Amino acid sequence: MLDSDVVFSLDALTAAPLPADAPAYAQRLVETLHRATPALLALDDTATARRPAPGKWSPREIIGHLVDSASNNHQRFVRFRDRDDLVVDGYEQDVWVASQRYEDAPWAELVLLWLTYNRHLARLMAATPAADRDRVRNVHNLHLRAFRPVPADRDATLGYFMNDYVEHLEHHLAQILG
Repeated sequence: MLDSDVVFSLDALTAAPLPADAPAYAQRLVETLHRATPALLALDDTATARRPAPGKWSPREIIGHLVDSASNNHQRFVRFRDRDDLVVDGYEQDVWVASQRYEDAPWAELVLLWLTYNRHLARLMAATPAADRDRVRNVHNLHLRAFRPVPADRDATLGYFMNDYVEHLEHHLAQILG
């Protein structure tokens, strides 16, 4: 049974700190969520469904894409802890965005899903042992899959890929918030 007296505040959802030894990119993710969430929720609901140009995503579609990115990277981050490679499966981003009809989703609901999923990813980043985050992998395809590609002939780490995830998120937030 749901207690009707339970109230969720934005501050409660964004303020919980990570452990002191969390990597800097996990801390940056939490700070970005804390700063961006109120700004996103303050946007005009109708405007969030408007595409800035033909072929470009609306803010709702961008946040939907970031939810898809969180979902895909969640699995990757967990699985790559125990692997000696960083060979990442891709997904059809435009197809995923269109098939889930993010343009029709309630804005506040999308933002809340994005916020809570990314809080979870920040905790996962912090919970991943440094030895797993920092272990060098010389087999990867981050030249094809990373936001900031790593040349195929250079080594990569899970920590790099986690940081790359945060940079990708920050890039898309800048598209929405400027």
